Amino acid sequence: MPAVARRRASADPAPGKVLGHDEASARTGVVMRAPRLYLTVGLPSTGKTTAARRIEIEHGALRLTKDEWVKALYLHENPPSAQDVIEGRLIEVGLRALELGNDVVIDFGLWGRDERSALRQAAADLGAMVEMLYFELTPDEQRRRRDQRQAEAPHTTWPMSDDELATWAASIDIPTSGELDGTEPIDDPPAGFATWDEWRRHRWPPSVS
Repeated sequence: MPAVARRRASADPAPGKVLGHDEASARTGVVMRAPRLYLTVGLPSTGKTTAARRIEIEHGALRLTKDEWVKALYLHENPPSAQDVIEGRLIEVGLRALELGNDVVIDFGLWGRDERSALRQAAADLGAMVEMLYFELTPDEQRRRRDQRQAEAPHTTWPMSDDELATWAASIDIPTSGELDGTEPIDDPPAGFATWDEWRRHRWPPSVS
């Protein structure tokens, strides 16, 4: 059964925002296509990275897949504190790439609505569009794909039990249709945070504590 990908959320670029130009282009007022931020949302083994690789090839997007970086740095370990920092560093790289006019695909899972709202706002602040894709599978198909990946490419993943998959399925904040098609306004930042930028830097700290 193929993964179901529901799309998409678009944020209108800031009026008059010019991105990805060199100094000469900016002086002449040449306006290029707004860059696009792709967000893959979903549980493990649902097809997010496969889709991210396809977007990378088809759209020339900078692909930022967290698991590849965690594996390169920590091998068989998967420390949560390091995950947060790596995600944060990759997000900053992605936002800079958007600022320079490049498409970007963030391949983290993004289970929390606040995470997605923060990235939607960050993209809008840079004049970029957002396309959100949500992937879901039946539990049986998800387990089948997990088993296949662990058998064929164990170096790309970590062991995941059935109980963990069930716990994670109960934890994800599934995107609403309004999030996916962009008709739902971005939420206000959570209490205690004046801006989404402030919340983003709290959620994804710059260093391991």
